[in-house]
Amino acid sequence: MKILFASAEVAPFSKAGGLSDVVGSLPKFLEKDAEIAIFTPLHGCIDMNKWGIKELENSEMWITFGYSPQKFKLFMCKLPSTNINVFFVQNDWYFTCFNEVYPKWLDPRYEHERYIAFSLATLEYAKQLNFRADIIHSNDWHTAMIPLYIKANYKFDEFWSKTKNVFEIHNLAYQGVWFEDILDFANMRKDIVYNEWGCEHYGRVNWMKGAINYSDKIVVVSPNYAHEILTGEYGEGMDYTLRGHTDKIVGILNGIDYDVFNPKTDKNIFKNYDINSLENKEENKKRVLENFGLKYNPSRPLIGFVSRLVDQKGLDLIRQVEGDLQHLDADFIFLGSGDKDYENLLIWLSNNTPNIRAYVGYKPDVANQIYAGSDFFLMPSKFEPCGLSQLIAMRYGSLPIVRATGGLENTVTGYPLDNSTGFKFWSYDGWAMKDAILCAMNVYKDKYTLNAMRTSAMKADFSWKESAKKYLEMYKSLI
Repeated sequence: MKILFASAEVAPFSKAGGLSDVVGSLPKFLEKDAEIAIFTPLHGCIDMNKWGIKELENSEMWITFGYSPQKFKLFMCKLPSTNINVFFVQNDWYFTCFNEVYPKWLDPRYEHERYIAFSLATLEYAKQLNFRADIIHSNDWHTAMIPLYIKANYKFDEFWSKTKNVFEIHNLAYQGVWFEDILDFANMRKDIVYNEWGCEHYGRVNWMKGAINYSDKIVVVSPNYAHEILTGEYGEGMDYTLRGHTDKIVGILNGIDYDVFNPKTDKNIFKNYDINSLENKEENKKRVLENFGLKYNPSRPLIGFVSRLVDQKGLDLIRQVEGDLQHLDADFIFLGSGDKDYENLLIWLSNNTPNIRAYVGYKPDVANQIYAGSDFFLMPSKFEPCGLSQLIAMRYGSLPIVRATGGLENTVTGYPLDNSTGFKFWSYDGWAMKDAILCAMNVYKDKYTLNAMRTSAMKADFSWKESAKKYLEMYKSLI
């Protein structure tokens, strides 16, 4: 069985969110059962020397979009610790000119052009390499064009005649919506795809709707989110379409790579530890507090937050109770970047409160230090398809404080249930979040319960092993 993964980002080469971790980890656990190729853009931020990325001979290819010819080249290396080929599609006009995976302030049409170009180039390069995939696994709207191309432009192409399409929704909120004329740029068969059974959605092109309609399976990244997106509250205007394809929807919980996220071997943290040496976790707390200019006090818990700073992540709740947080007998450290409004909020809190510090930006080593040093990990999400941060936090013995939505409901066992691994609140409300924080602070005083919960959290198995089996079963069911 041959599987082609297409993704806008792939860890460890390029990373902006959880998508990269999934595409960089899942294939490792499928390798023994399938031949895999991963295609991703060659972003300007990718360190080619570090990863040994080399250009393939005679890879130059020209593709015309609308009336604009574009030159592509193909580069390759191995996914670390595997024999899986990762192919990087290079184009100076769309990708290598940026030092970010998702540059800010791009013209929306240009952003659509970028991923149309990548998606079509991926299919053409796969043909050139004679990688006749049994399954093409596309991810989010950036590669949602691929199922449409297969069903329209390549409808009578023998090379793709037996290929099945799997489309994975990591976040339904980002659907890829633009005007009808973008189909002319894509050279896509408008007569086939631009209708209510294709990608037309309220008079606009909606790439995600097209992928939902034309894929053979739709994967959603947690069982709970698979149910939520069928409702008006979480469906983002796509619930009606999704309810027509419930037979294709599969909810599979994401995992994390336990070889990468392991406090016993992590070189980024200050002192390694495991379940049998939890006392070493306190040294990480001391150092991360020191680095952020906070005083260490063993009687005060440290609450971490690592996330993109966007509306989805519950920053509104932080603003709602910011005055209360400043007077809690606890310290807070925030790490992330995103909307300027939220960045400014965290900068102001960091500069004007004694117990809150923030770093606006993203550094993987600092993120791991916060996971290792924090006692609790805050995730007050408005919605959360799966969430990886709570899984990483549990792996490092930092107990999640979460709003019970999406994958957070599936993965965190709330206090005071048996084998509790964290704390939950249900209402999207700042004071409900504060009550959950106060509950966690009370548990912090009871070291026996605290350590029992840490042990349960660190023992919880959210590795890719079980999830990969479900992906494999789904692939086999299609072919």
